[in-house]
Amino acid sequence: MTQPPTRRRVLGIAAATAAAVPLAQLGTVSYAAASTPWAVQPFPLDQVTLGEGVFPRKRDLMLDYARSYPADRILAVFRANAGLDTRGARPPGGWETADGNLRGHYGGHFLTLVSQAYAGTREPALKTKLDYLVTALDECRLAFAEHGSPRPSHPGYLAAYPETQFILLESYTTYPTIWAPYYTCHKIMRGLLDAHTLGGNQQALRIASAMGDWVHSRLSRLPKAQLERMWSIYIAGEYGGMNEVLADLYTLTGRPEHLAAARCFDNTALLEACSQNRDILDGRHANQHIPQFTGYIRLFDETGESRYASAARNFWGMVAGPRTYSLGGTGQGEMFRARGAIATTLGDNNAETCATYNMLKLSRQLFFRDPDPKYIDHYERGLTNHILASRRDTPSTSSPEVTYFVGMGPGAVREYDNTGTCCGGTGMENHTKYQDSVYFRSADGNALYVNLYLASTLRWPERGLVLEQTSAYPYDGVRTLTFREGGGRLDLRLRVPSWATTGVTVTVNGVRQQVQAVPGSYITLNRDWRTGDRVAVSTPYRLRVERASDDPTVQSLFFGPVLLVAQSPATTLRAFSLYKDFTLRGDLADAVRPEGRPLYFTTHGLTLAPFHIADDTRYHAYFKRAEPVVVFGAANSGVPNRPRGDGLTFLDVLWAQAPFASTGAFVQAVRDLSNTWVAEGLLSGAERDRVVAAAQNAGLRR
Repeated sequence: MTQPPTRRRVLGIAAATAAAVPLAQLGTVSYAAASTPWAVQPFPLDQVTLGEGVFPRKRDLMLDYARSYPADRILAVFRANAGLDTRGARPPGGWETADGNLRGHYGGHFLTLVSQAYAGTREPALKTKLDYLVTALDECRLAFAEHGSPRPSHPGYLAAYPETQFILLESYTTYPTIWAPYYTCHKIMRGLLDAHTLGGNQQALRIASAMGDWVHSRLSRLPKAQLERMWSIYIAGEYGGMNEVLADLYTLTGRPEHLAAARCFDNTALLEACSQNRDILDGRHANQHIPQFTGYIRLFDETGESRYASAARNFWGMVAGPRTYSLGGTGQGEMFRARGAIATTLGDNNAETCATYNMLKLSRQLFFRDPDPKYIDHYERGLTNHILASRRDTPSTSSPEVTYFVGMGPGAVREYDNTGTCCGGTGMENHTKYQDSVYFRSADGNALYVNLYLASTLRWPERGLVLEQTSAYPYDGVRTLTFREGGGRLDLRLRVPSWATTGVTVTVNGVRQQVQAVPGSYITLNRDWRTGDRVAVSTPYRLRVERASDDPTVQSLFFGPVLLVAQSPATTLRAFSLYKDFTLRGDLADAVRPEGRPLYFTTHGLTLAPFHIADDTRYHAYFKRAEPVVVFGAANSGVPNRPRGDGLTFLDVLWAQAPFASTGAFVQAVRDLSNTWVAEGLLSGAERDRVVAAAQNAGLRR
């Protein structure tokens, strides 16, 4: 069956309150539920300041866009719909056009962009711009309520088009006759709540509350079966995070209608399947469904119904890993593919950036309730590789210059711009909130989680604490934490990333600490901290490969957390043979050599670059591992390097045992494994003897 066209293709064709959490945190998707206290809580954006490095450089590019892009262009489609003067402004373009069926969504994202930018900088001009946008949107709402054609069913209605799309959805009209009306509604409501919680704009909360009343009036009268059918429709039924934003609104207003409206968005068939851990994602629209589960975890907060929480946890496990490419993104052509289908789905339309944006939000939300470092491992991967790479490394005040799809196939190239698209919208947000997950605090305030190793300064006024982190991340694994002000008894929980397999060294004021640094866990330092205390953490990077689950010979290469890509325009996977260069230490550094620039390497005549360098160079995120014959250095046994049932070859299994202490230890390991391969029918006796003889003749050095 042919899949429906993606929205991007259509575009191309058309173009040929909880007291435990400060209010300022709420707009960063950090609501705490009075009924279900979170184990871990975030800090407001303005309490964490980024230091020097690649992250603030990317952020500054987007801050310039937030400062410069005309507010009247954002407002043009709303004013036109309300019959107001557009002041000569043109809509942004892309999907944000005078007749576009998704118009208005970009304005919601822009509200969030400016709100986050203001929260992080406290620049008065950004506050003025934010307040201007909110005031103008309320003028549009009031004008449309009085003079709309047709007039809306409720005065809380705010959109950049008449209520027609919502009415048509209730009769199951499909895309592209209508696009995703509740998706657009969510973006506007989310932007308004962010304007309130991050920007302190009370009018924004009143508008969002009125919109929530309109949603309730529209959906509460519909039978459950009708709602379920609506939400199952491809794209037309896409509602973004309506359940999340309405639950957040309920936390702020306490109005039961807002919680009832949130529950109207239960996508029951998928919700129930995921709550039972039944994976039915294959063929579903990825970004249509990911934000639903962030909403479900918020509904668990407010209702206590365990099915919401179990569905969110299970869904995350179905995507993070089984459907995640090496950069941390998911999907092919906006769609989920079969569980484990990685090598078979590589192309130029993988990893929609919106989907990664939402998976990181979901990972963060799950961590608040269950501080398992696996959620931050996934967050770090997606942030360091996909999100950081998604903003072109050149200035622009007329375009967000962000990606839509990020191809994982051979010879892919990143395409930037995306003014007016969904990924243009989330892309605006991504780069002005890097600091939101660097540090978290325990609910009782007695522990500080250091989750990401970005250069930054945390100000924790409740404890009178100022903590500075110096780091060159992602360029190396060395960082120092210094207590600049305050102290006291505190558990300092330092995350040990899952890639940190070469050991972690921790010193406090120069004294090495005896710690158990298990990859994918935390090191906890408990002491009475004093101003001036310094904690140094060294997590050495090492070259490593990650194998595609459906074809272990298709691999990606990493240096620590950093995805390395081969720069090549070739349209077939490049073949890399690496084991022949190994020494007894069994390290990829024997075959992949530093190029001279930080994080750049060479192998097989190709340059390997860090993926976050965001330019137009064609790249290979995956390569084909070609180790056809058992070879040790210059000693070629002539014996095929056969795989066993799990796809791992003789050389894979052998070198997984490295480093070898001596030549004798190496030869013994070859002999033992050869005997096992003979017993399993993978080698003949004669082949075993040739393999062992090659090992004895190899003369590998340490």
